[in-house]
Amino acid sequence: MGVFPVGTLTFPCLEEEVVSHLEGSLPPWILCRLPGSCKTELNAVPLCPVDKEVIKSQEVFKDNCCKREVLNLYVFCKNAPGCNAKVILGRYQRWKVVKWEAGNVAPPQQAHVRFNHTMNEYEASISSFQGIARRTLQVSLPSHTFWNVFQDHLQHCLFQAVQCSNESCREPVLRKDLKEHLSADCPFREEKCLYCKKDVVVINLQNHEENLCPEYPVSCPNKCLQIIPRTEVDEHLAVCPEAEQDCPFKHYGCTVKDKRGNLQEHEHSALRDHMLLVLEKNFQLEEQISDLYKSLEQKESKIQQLAETVKKFEKEFKQFAQLFGKNGTFLSNIQVLASHIDKSAWLEVQVRQLLQMANQQQSKFDLRPLVEAIDTVKQKITLLETHDQRLVVLEGETNKHDAHINIHKAQLNKNEERFKLLESACYNGKLIWKVTDYKLKKKEALDGHTVSIFSQPFYTSRCGYRLCARAYLNGDGSGKGTHLSLYFVVMRGEFDSLLQWPFRQRVTLMLLDQSGKRNHIMETFKADPNSSSFKRPDGEMNIASGCPRFVAHSTLENAKNTYIKDDTLFLKVAVDLTDLEDL
Repeated sequence: MGVFPVGTLTFPCLEEEVVSHLEGSLPPWILCRLPGSCKTELNAVPLCPVDKEVIKSQEVFKDNCCKREVLNLYVFCKNAPGCNAKVILGRYQRWKVVKWEAGNVAPPQQAHVRFNHTMNEYEASISSFQGIARRTLQVSLPSHTFWNVFQDHLQHCLFQAVQCSNESCREPVLRKDLKEHLSADCPFREEKCLYCKKDVVVINLQNHEENLCPEYPVSCPNKCLQIIPRTEVDEHLAVCPEAEQDCPFKHYGCTVKDKRGNLQEHEHSALRDHMLLVLEKNFQLEEQISDLYKSLEQKESKIQQLAETVKKFEKEFKQFAQLFGKNGTFLSNIQVLASHIDKSAWLEVQVRQLLQMANQQQSKFDLRPLVEAIDTVKQKITLLETHDQRLVVLEGETNKHDAHINIHKAQLNKNEERFKLLESACYNGKLIWKVTDYKLKKKEALDGHTVSIFSQPFYTSRCGYRLCARAYLNGDGSGKGTHLSLYFVVMRGEFDSLLQWPFRQRVTLMLLDQSGKRNHIMETFKADPNSSSFKRPDGEMNIASGCPRFVAHSTLENAKNTYIKDDTLFLKVAVDLTDLEDL
């Protein structure tokens, strides 16, 4: 920014080292006024470029008039003509060098310097050279005074180019247009989605609406001409008149599958056929129920027989126990006899030696008493050998008895478990589960030895669904380490082929308060027919379903509460039997 005359000037005087760069570039009205030292640097014989006269050193002087002309010029903002800010150059006199690069032309009548946004360089544009084309000046500024003035101006200049504040955009815009750019033009600005009201970057708005927005209106997949929000598609499909659906009498044998809107007409037109299917199904169920009652009676009689067998086994077990006690004393006798056998073997060796000696000395001694003693020893040896044979036989019988006893013990344990299950089984859809040794079982779960425990099975009726509960005392999933997790499990039962699947009943899980105040903790959910947890079991049981954060450990184990008493807690599972057909 600023206006300078053409030429190289110093304020207050021209520096000598600059003059060497100005030969052939200064107008004569400036050149003639150079000091002698500068003049000799320009030419070996200094001549006036106009009249070619020799310039005498005593005629050179400082041109204060030229200096005043320069200092009275205006300095304009580099963003002119948009920005009309200007300042008189004479207010900032800390300039050192002005270089004129216009060539050797006449002095300008009017010129101005335009700020070039660099620390030490400014560009001056010269106009109106008495009919000569525009020329350019370069100005060097070592001091920061003039720079700071224009830097402060550019920080607020409305026509200065600045980058967009959005990181992904960074497009240069004029400061005066930045606000409008951020609010209306920038492709990376955020705007509220018209449907879900969330802030979304404009460049991503179309993709958000078409693929992500939960409230964006979409057409029904079944082409029923309804426009619905994306989140309500599943709800709409459940009532869409164009959706295909099985006949409600499918379970009775009707194979018709049609649009929901046409099924009502089908139900009216095929009412007689449906009734015949229902009657046939009921007849089959009655036969199955009759067979089940017979089977149940047979099983009850078998249970009675098993109970009598258990009593018989108990008596036999007592007898075997007594016999085992006798066998214990007999084993001690065996050990004594074994020692006698060892002694008899030694005696036999001694007898043989004596016989040899007796045969040698028969003529010298009377050996009849010795022979009698030997016979006695032989009889004892024979007796011991007989006892040894009997011991072998008895040992074989003892092993057989031990094997029978182990078989009876296993059968007794199996029957005992079965009787416990039969005694504790409920047939009304309710389970009261007593969990003892809570601290020990929780520690085993924490150590990873026994992560979960199962309750005994319970039933919705005598021939109903077979169910149980599963508890993770140290928590499972999102409740691991902080909560007790409680789940509901559908198990494989004997009458599954007669029941309706999937399981659809409402289930309530409860932690019972033992204080009598009935401050029970309760969670209720309805079985999801689309979940694999409630389909007919293929294995022993389905995947458990329930509450991973059923009750916090801090609540369960708080001394102020009485959910745990004597290291025991009670859990309850109740199944809503409403609309459940009883076989």
